[in-house]
Amino acid sequence: MIDWDDVRYFLAVARGGSVRAAAAHLGVNHSTVLRRIAQLEERLGAQMFEKLPSGYRLTAAGEEVLELANQMEASSHQLETRVFGRDQSVRGLLRVTLAPPLAAHLLMPDFADFARLHPDIEMEILSSGELANLTNREADVAIRVVYDRKTLPLNLHGLKGPELFGGVYMSRDRPTARSAGAPDPIRWIVISSHGIPDWAREVRTTGVPFRTTDGEAQIAAVRQGVGMTTLPCFVGDADPLLVRVPGTDLHMYGTVWLLTQGETRKT
Repeated sequence: MIDWDDVRYFLAVARGGSVRAAAAHLGVNHSTVLRRIAQLEERLGAQMFEKLPSGYRLTAAGEEVLELANQMEASSHQLETRVFGRDQSVRGLLRVTLAPPLAAHLLMPDFADFARLHPDIEMEILSSGELANLTNREADVAIRVVYDRKTLPLNLHGLKGPELFGGVYMSRDRPTARSAGAPDPIRWIVISSHGIPDWAREVRTTGVPFRTTDGEAQIAAVRQGVGMTTLPCFVGDADPLLVRVPGTDLHMYGTVWLLTQGETRKT
């Protein structure tokens, strides 16, 4: 059985007129080209080239093989084009992993537009704080907010998006005094695994923290006037029941990165 790779080397020598030219074209060394030509000649039982001072010239057998080799190359290109075109078609399953706030408060309108634009794509939104393993195809695309690109796996292809900012928010209707007349304690509402960012510690508190296990419970607690918390601006500013705590500044929340693995980025 003829190896198509051997035929590729044969075509390179036939077109370049020398082993050196073929090696340069294919990006390999001189000995690799010679070995491949020898393999092809052994399998066909015929000599393909005459070695002359001016270079390599096809033998009669080589001329016959050249015609067939050109046909093989054309068929190979046609096959690649069809398969590539099928791979590029906008259909199939697309798994996107991202943190819940991005899915619920920022990107769902974009996903909806994408779904309407590509009705044959089956989208699966994996809303999780954990970074799915793109290498093992747990997801096709990951969208993450990070502070430093260096913290992302080196094997992922990253497309940098916009910078996002965060602030300190409280309920718009938070009462300023208890029924007894004493001021309400000012307490932080935090997600247990996150804590309070360093930039927000400048805000003084008079009460013990109020802890939640997820972002939606955190937002609900702020709306109820339990205390104040840090939120990305795309969440806090869009909520009519919340306001920024007076006297506090905005700080960098992170940069959006779209991440893919290997050849997936070309699809």
